[in-house]
Amino acid sequence: MIVYKSTKESFTADVETGAVEEVIEAKYNAALNRGVSANEKRSWQNSMMYMNTVLTDYEIPLDAGVTIEMQIPQTSKRIDFIITGKNESKRDHAVIVELKQWETAEKTRLDGIVRTFIGGGKREVSHPSYQAWSYAALLNDFNEAVYDGDIHLKACAYLHNYNSNGVLDDPFYEDHTEKAPVFMKRDITKLREYIKGFIKYGDSDKIIYRIEHGRIRPSKMLADSLSSMLKGNEEFIMIDEQKLAFEYVMDAVLNRKKGEKRVVIIEGGPGTGKSVVAINLLVKLTAENRFVSYITKNSAPRTVYASLLTGDMKKSHINNLFKSSGSFTDTEPNLFDALIVDEAHRLNEKCGNVSEQG
Repeated sequence: MIVYKSTKESFTADVETGAVEEVIEAKYNAALNRGVSANEKRSWQNSMMYMNTVLTDYEIPLDAGVTIEMQIPQTSKRIDFIITGKNESKRDHAVIVELKQWETAEKTRLDGIVRTFIGGGKREVSHPSYQAWSYAALLNDFNEAVYDGDIHLKACAYLHNYNSNGVLDDPFYEDHTEKAPVFMKRDITKLREYIKGFIKYGDSDKIIYRIEHGRIRPSKMLADSLSSMLKGNEEFIMIDEQKLAFEYVMDAVLNRKKGEKRVVIIEGGPGTGKSVVAINLLVKLTAENRFVSYITKNSAPRTVYASLLTGDMKKSHINNLFKSSGSFTDTEPNLFDALIVDEAHRLNEKCGNVSEQG
């Protein structure tokens, strides 16, 4: 789902008429059937004014694509801003820009985590570079139009109200800022040059349309990497009833009739290996090109399982497979082939309904 989709030329016209936030709001209401707050409108107005300034360069073509507020399938997350077009070699590119209104931030001891004032108080949140890159990684891993359609994704973060103070670009966060550079208040020229490095010609191949309508399926690279991690790992070897339960679920998913929904409940006390079965199902169904997610109400199991699977792959690739039960409230019906729910009896109505996804 996309709230606003246009060309650079039309976007500039919307900004220069002073009504870009009304245009976005109208499209937002039409797309989501709900209103927006005054603060969000001001945020749009401020951020879009800055982005228009960034794009005001004759070397960035008028027919480059501009997309605002694109919801990432299977999540409630939205990408703030995307510029699409072709690079010097005429290869399709999409540049993801994570926009922040922040004025301050503090370093933490946690990888990819900073502390900033948001939601009425100081909170620990993802570093903007990590956030932007993780969105690109999610599309690379699961959007067929991206990984099979030769669409190259680049990501960055732009904090147009933030004066550099050595926090966000601290060497501690270098692993993230190298993959998705962070630009601040005085970096308009640097951000412009970054975009120009990937967008030299316009979007003549409907890049965003292809991404928006791309099938949601795990990429072969993701499936192969997961299978490689599981192979030979004794922590995930199944025995006796575990193997039986695994095969029963695999059969239920792979051989169900079109439109048929099935629920399989695996019971067992602590230490009986339910989690071993669940991880094997996640990996093997992904290898079968099925779109599947592992769901728990609490974050602790997701953290443990993700850490066990993480090898050479970055943690965001793994974390994209593990979701909280509240992540599916805006998900379209029948998107997933299967959902693996840990401790399903702990789910409740306020956590989000996952019953219509499989």
